[in-house]
Amino acid sequence: MAQDVAGRPWWQGAVIYQVYVRSFFDSNGDGQGDLPGVLAKLDYIQALGVDAIWLSPIHPSPNRDWGYDVADFDGVQGDYGTLDDFKALLDAAHARGLRVLLDEVLAHTSDEHAWFLESRKGGEKADWYVWADPQIDGTAPNNWLSVFGGPAWSYQPDRRQHYHHKFLRQQPKLNWRNPQARAAALRVLETWLERGADGFRLDVANAYLHDEALTPNPSVPPAERTAYNWSHASNLQHQRYDANLPENIAVLDEIRRRVDAFDDRFVFGEFSEEAERAGGFAAPDEGLHAGYSFPLLIANRLSPDFILKHFANLARHPRHWPCISFSNHDVTRTVSRFGDGGSNPALARLMLALLVTLKGTTLMYQGEELGLPEADLKRHQLRDPVGDLYYPVAKGRDGCRTPMPWQADAPAHGFTRGAPWLPAAPEHDGLTVDVQEADAGSTLNFARHVIALRKASPALKWGQITFLDAPAPILAFAREADGEMVVAMFNMSGESASWPEIPGGELLSITGEVLDGVFQPYSALIIRT
Repeated sequence: MAQDVAGRPWWQGAVIYQVYVRSFFDSNGDGQGDLPGVLAKLDYIQALGVDAIWLSPIHPSPNRDWGYDVADFDGVQGDYGTLDDFKALLDAAHARGLRVLLDEVLAHTSDEHAWFLESRKGGEKADWYVWADPQIDGTAPNNWLSVFGGPAWSYQPDRRQHYHHKFLRQQPKLNWRNPQARAAALRVLETWLERGADGFRLDVANAYLHDEALTPNPSVPPAERTAYNWSHASNLQHQRYDANLPENIAVLDEIRRRVDAFDDRFVFGEFSEEAERAGGFAAPDEGLHAGYSFPLLIANRLSPDFILKHFANLARHPRHWPCISFSNHDVTRTVSRFGDGGSNPALARLMLALLVTLKGTTLMYQGEELGLPEADLKRHQLRDPVGDLYYPVAKGRDGCRTPMPWQADAPAHGFTRGAPWLPAAPEHDGLTVDVQEADAGSTLNFARHVIALRKASPALKWGQITFLDAPAPILAFAREADGEMVVAMFNMSGESASWPEIPGGELLSITGEVLDGVFQPYSALIIRT
């Protein structure tokens, strides 16, 4: 395994750039981003200074959930390209010093996967999915609810049983308690590692195991329900038995051991619920190498509190190595969550500086380096099944998935020469790559600056984190490693704030204005002491 002189693996302190392939760049004019499109933009990714790219799922899929419903783990989605296209991208990335991580969805499959088609009929794969008899009145076996609305069970006449699906009914739950199903899922990882992938992001890594007794989930007591609980019906339950079992950590450990059998690889997980209970905060030699949960992704009030609370929780697991993420393909874009919904370059730069200075492996979503706000789409433009569920109260995830804006004066912002699968966002006018590359003071160029700063600093890459006693809305912390100490300070508000106790030292970075202990709105200061 490639390590630094202190024995640290490459992924510890790395910056990983998430590419949502369908919306990144279309190479052939069909309106869909593709693997040759990612290859065409590798120089752009390399220029950011990141260490790796994480590709959204690339396997064949009927796209009920846009690739997160896999019909064939062995191949490549037709409108993304071929296995040869994947190999060309992998080779070109490696030639540029970039590693390539795949997004693997192994807690469930598509209902069009051959495994499920056989399971539905019984036979050798009868128990590869989670099947249960209906109640005497034909209703679902228990009270488990789908994240995407309604019961987490669907009736199948072929078997006169219900099958479990934590998400869409077209995403049946793979039964990891079945040894043959588990072996087949693990073999998927080995296949792609043998093909040269540098590792994986694992979708819903908290959900491999279900309670065999089908124990009903307990309800969240009415007096304890928050806006988060009321935002989805399934959040009115504690998801204790459909997923998030304590023994899930044994599965994570088995997965990591399979990955560790290949040199220099990395596996991290998404823990969408009950991360602590499901092994999401395990040490790198007990569960996965790393993982992320959702407190930083769903926070929508800018203050030091959401950072301090999350890191206080992480401090209870000192051997865990976290991934740090503010934005991805599932949540409202950062500047829209914390701002007024529109473009806000000052806020974007503040959040980028914070993202790359916090302890952990940094996950940066495409367009985050441009400071892109959320796109506001009409109902007829939505493609996400979640978008139709609670419209117009919630519009789903398409607003963060619109095409990457490359060129100001081109149709669809240069994403495609055809009709884009989602519309180019008017909100991204003036924020395109070509415009920002020509502006030395742009958010893009600031992102390149702070990533380079992180890569050159042992403290920012690997250091422990100590939060300083600063008055709100100032957030301040120190990072220290290999004889270097860096102090980072942030005004987490749109108003001026004072903190006269700014330490002396070498100025490494500043965004906004800080003078005589007064931090202007959204300003940040990074100092080597």
